Order: sequence, then C-alpha cells, then structure tokens
Amino acid sequence: LRWQHVLIAGNVKGSLSMALAISLPFTLPDRAEVITLVFSTVLVSLVGQGLSLPWVVKRLRLSHSSEIRQRMEHLQLTMITAKAAQEELQHLLQFGSLSKSLYEELFATYQARIAASERDLRELYNQRMVDGVSTLEEQGYLDSTLRRLYLAEKGAINDALRQGLLSDEVTQTYIQALDEKLLSLKDD
Repeated sequence: LRWQHVLIAGNVKGSLSMALAISLPFTLPDRAEVITLVFSTVLVSLVGQGLSLPWVVKRLRLSHSSEIRQRMEHLQLTMITAKAAQEELQHLLQFGSLSKSLYEELFATYQARIAASERDLRELYNQRMVDGVSTLEEQGYLDSTLRRLYLAEKGAINDALRQGLLSDEVTQTYIQALDEKLLSLKDD
C-alpha cells in the first residue's frame, strides 16, 4: 500500500517533544537552550517534511487528476483570467487611461475567450452526462462547487437578515434545508 508511506512521512510528533521541553523545571541549567534546540528541531522537521511531502505523493503516483478534470480546470483558468482582465480594462477606461476603441477591441478579445471556454465546459459536462462518467474525483468537485453555492446562499440570507429585509421566521426553514443539503455533501 503506497499511501502508507505518505502517512509515515507526514506523521510528525513534535508536539510531545515541545511539551516535554516546556515542562522542564526552571532550575535546570541551560533550560532555555534545550527549549530552543527542541523547537528548532521540530521546526526544521516540519518544514522539511512539509516541503518534501508533495514530492513523495507525486513520486508514489498517489495523486492524479483525470484528463477531463485537468481540461475543466484549464478552461476555468482561462475564464477567471479573462474576466479579471476585463475588469482591469473597465478600470482603465473609467479612469481615462484607455481609449474607447482600444477598450472595445480588447474587451471583445477577452469576451471571445470566455465564450469559447464556456462552450467547451458545457460540451465537457454534456459529454460526461451522456457517457455517464462520474468518478470520485468528479463527484468531489461537484460537491465542492455545491458547498460553495449553498454557503453563498446562506451568506445572502444572513446579509438580508442583518439589513432587516427578511424576517427570521421566513428564513429559518430555508436555512434548515440548506444545512441539510450541506450535511449531505461529502467532505473535501
């Protein structure tokens, strides 16, 4: 079982050493040096293992994304960056740093990227639905997305409650339904 190596590599017991070092009597000569030595050793081991653990996981081939997942993430990356660029273009236009014609040309270029990415994402999703493919990784991605959406809904409800737009009685059943949906999702 390859994953056991990751558990062993990530199993750091520095807290016990630190607790023992702190519990040394104050009258002990060089107590401060012992504590410094223990804390330094724990810090070095944490940093060392923390930096090497991703390499170990890759080397043991424990973490791998499906081609569909990688393609979806690439398309999402394109959409996120293009939308950020469009927002920056709007700022530049608003502050007079960009001419209207150049703004429209660049905005259209980024809009074309967004539209192409959205189309490709839709095709990937539809193909997945037709093929009936649903790996654990894809289900985890869907659960993660649903969790974010449900939490956004709860946030909007709480904001409306704070502003006095909605009454507590009206929102309670909806919040309970959202909580049940959140609990039904698998953990990340």
